Amino acid sequence: MKEVVNDLLEVIRLEQLEQNLFRGASRNTRQRGIFGGLVAGQALMAAGRTVDAERPAHSLHAYFLRPGDYSVPIIYDVDRIRDGNSFATRRVTAIQHGRPIFCLEASFQVEEEGIEHQTDLPDVPMPDELEDDETLRERLVGKVPESVREAFMQPRPVEFRPVNPSNPFDTSPQAPIRRTWFRIPGDFDVDVATHRALLAYCSDYGLLGTAMLPHGVSFFQPNVMSASIDHAMWFHRPFKVNEWLLYDMDSPSASGARGFNRGSIYRADGVLVASVAQEGLIRVNPPAAPI
Repeated sequence: MKEVVNDLLEVIRLEQLEQNLFRGASRNTRQRGIFGGLVAGQALMAAGRTVDAERPAHSLHAYFLRPGDYSVPIIYDVDRIRDGNSFATRRVTAIQHGRPIFCLEASFQVEEEGIEHQTDLPDVPMPDELEDDETLRERLVGKVPESVREAFMQPRPVEFRPVNPSNPFDTSPQAPIRRTWFRIPGDFDVDVATHRALLAYCSDYGLLGTAMLPHGVSFFQPNVMSASIDHAMWFHRPFKVNEWLLYDMDSPSASGARGFNRGSIYRADGVLVASVAQEGLIRVNPPAAPI
């Protein structure tokens, strides 16, 4: 796992081409296009590179416009919309082959004191009481169709410990709730902006699939077409992605071939550090029409 973690830490860093122009490497994760979390994390990193370090990102709102091409780099064009006394706003367009594939707006704020409240950490087992996802996948590998086995077993830079593990090849309907502990393992020392970009990367794992649980479908079924449409995230309190975090996900609605999903991310000490919302396309027996 160390190799894939180091690779993620490398690709989340961007090459600066001009004052507001950055280039990011892409990776083949054996999906239809580039993993959405990578584009979101890199775009947030690009935006943050144009803002003073004293103003960390507190929110992002993004749209996935086209599937990315993992064979070429991604260009991130940052628009410095506003720099106020307390807040800064940035708009980022991710470009490949001369066309936008993703757009993001992010807001940054000087840290301030104010009112405080939060929801409680769900009553779940701690990560050291649970099996890791890699062990669970190895147990299932013999039942995985050959056509998707490589994608199913590929190494991941994120360590997951699901609270209620589910079999993605089981078509039994389940409640639209998913809870999993996760972290990017290692003793790496990065700044606040990088931790937030890495959390944006992690936040795309498992979220859209939550809306599939009541319908007994998954990404690995050939008659299912799915793609993230938009993604929003709010950062509430400090955290480190190389320490255990709980991702508490639910899907209150699916309609119009779209699934809506929410997520709350907690530190192991019970502190709520971020909230997430995402809507994604889910077509079962899709027509042969482009997205």
